[in-house]
Amino acid sequence: DIPLNKWLQEKIWPLEEKLTEEDVYWGAKLACLEMIKSGTTTFNDMYWHFEGTARAVEEMGLRAILCPVFLDNNNDKFAEEQIKVNKEIFLKSRKYSDRIRFALGPHAIYTVSEKSLRWIKKFADKNNLLIHIHVSETQYEVGECVKEHRLRPIEYLESINFLGPNVIAAHAVWLDKNEIKICKKYDVKVVYNPTSNLKLASGNEFPYTQFRENGVTAIIGTDGAASNNNLNIIESLKIASLIQKSITGDPTTLPAREALSMATSHAAEAFRLNAGKVEEEMLADLILVDLNLPELTPNHNLASNLIYASNPSCIDTVICDGKILMRNRKVKDEEGILHKASEVAERLVNSQN
Repeated sequence: DIPLNKWLQEKIWPLEEKLTEEDVYWGAKLACLEMIKSGTTTFNDMYWHFEGTARAVEEMGLRAILCPVFLDNNNDKFAEEQIKVNKEIFLKSRKYSDRIRFALGPHAIYTVSEKSLRWIKKFADKNNLLIHIHVSETQYEVGECVKEHRLRPIEYLESINFLGPNVIAAHAVWLDKNEIKICKKYDVKVVYNPTSNLKLASGNEFPYTQFRENGVTAIIGTDGAASNNNLNIIESLKIASLIQKSITGDPTTLPAREALSMATSHAAEAFRLNAGKVEEEMLADLILVDLNLPELTPNHNLASNLIYASNPSCIDTVICDGKILMRNRKVKDEEGILHKASEVAERLVNSQN
């Protein structure tokens, strides 16, 4: 409930400077617990202390595409350090199971130099890696890009040969018609983070209808818990659908079945997973929903019920890679995770006082 820049400069960044790998490990375990309890089996994350998160994911049993934050602030020395660190983490990431995949995570065009963006694209293509980047989250970002490059963000990324089917563009709120056509041309995937966009007042203008009409794959995200306050993908799907109906004035926009595909088949396509459908030869990543609940009764239309009526408490069982992670709403050692995460958070907050 405070302005974004003040929130970052006075709250988030000072705390992040004090984070250790162990802190991130427990924060990631808490995040994994919340995602399991709300039906997520795979997530894409960009953050500090890669190995802390990877260790948590390995233990919790989820799938994850993990990116160390690449940020050089247009400083050549920082860029060299970031390239070295990313190469090292890429090699270290191979020790984890195939549920954990390394990806490159350039923060944004305003925090990563053109030279580094070109290196990232080259390294990603050489090693068949995904790239996760924040793009056009705010109008201010777009305006600054136009001032500096005389191009909008997606146009700028095209001009430096950065775009491709391995690019995951988070937010993508303020894209114009030409940029949407460019996304289609290069098969860029876009991630809609409706709850975060509303809370940070970044804008609710995500052009879903135009993406769909141009054949651009759009998937759903919660953004980080700090920007949303939860990792509840079911809530984000409902909010996404309702916002799109409101801004278009058309109640048929982003119907339930389409919304559901943003978190299943389309997401699997974006992250190159043989998943998202319940079929033979697909990965055994499943959730079991308890239909004998007031929220889901009567069950005339399951997709509609899941998007508009359900909530995490409707999910009984979560299975990832054939392993049961939650049964009867119970996750192994959840009480211990809650206790330890709270302890770590309290210590961090007290260190600011």
